[in-house]
Amino acid sequence: MFAARSVLMFALLPVFAGCQLLPSHTEQASVSKAGMIRMQGTLSGDNGKLFFEPCNEQRRYAVTDKGNTGVLQEAASVVDKSGKAFADVRGNFVASRAQGSDGQADVYQLYRVERPNGACEDANFKRLTIHASGNGPKWNLNASGKGLVLEREGMEPFAVPYLEEQLPEGRFNLVTDANDQHVELYVAPQRCVDPANGSVQHLTAELRVNGQVRRGCAYFGAMRND
Repeated sequence: MFAARSVLMFALLPVFAGCQLLPSHTEQASVSKAGMIRMQGTLSGDNGKLFFEPCNEQRRYAVTDKGNTGVLQEAASVVDKSGKAFADVRGNFVASRAQGSDGQADVYQLYRVERPNGACEDANFKRLTIHASGNGPKWNLNASGKGLVLEREGMEPFAVPYLEEQLPEGRFNLVTDANDQHVELYVAPQRCVDPANGSVQHLTAELRVNGQVRRGCAYFGAMRND
């Protein structure tokens, strides 16, 4: 695994040399994300450049990290043996005739990066508003417009409707009471690393069931593009 990561890192060393200082929060906030497209696909390095290939497509975009998301560094931490990583990003995808690519991807938001283990074939993703999970013991929560399903190690799945409450600073929580169980999921916009598989996600999650707290990571499904 170390060797595979090194392949991507060394291939992209010239990119690091061209990095600029991070813009201020004011500058970042001034960028409108209206009209940007969210895409999932595979990242790989080639001749000192980072490329993005959308799921189930043959197009290849040269990546520019316009939002200073750290997509290059994050991808380098989860590449597989072939030097590739799965990424879920949002930005502007512009067609061009530049040599070696089919266009340019100006990335402004990074939802998650992980090893490309069938993530492009996740049919459930299209129906979700949010996915959250954690370990020790393992738990998994999927929420959609029809309700949420909570799965916990050693227990039967728990499917119920829920209410969402918006909180300051981009935070929110999902709440439900059913079958004598009070379930809350608190979500905050903060980088989170899943220690079980190394994936990097853009949200932290805290699950509370009858007062028992479990922590984990989360990301928005296709039905939500915040």
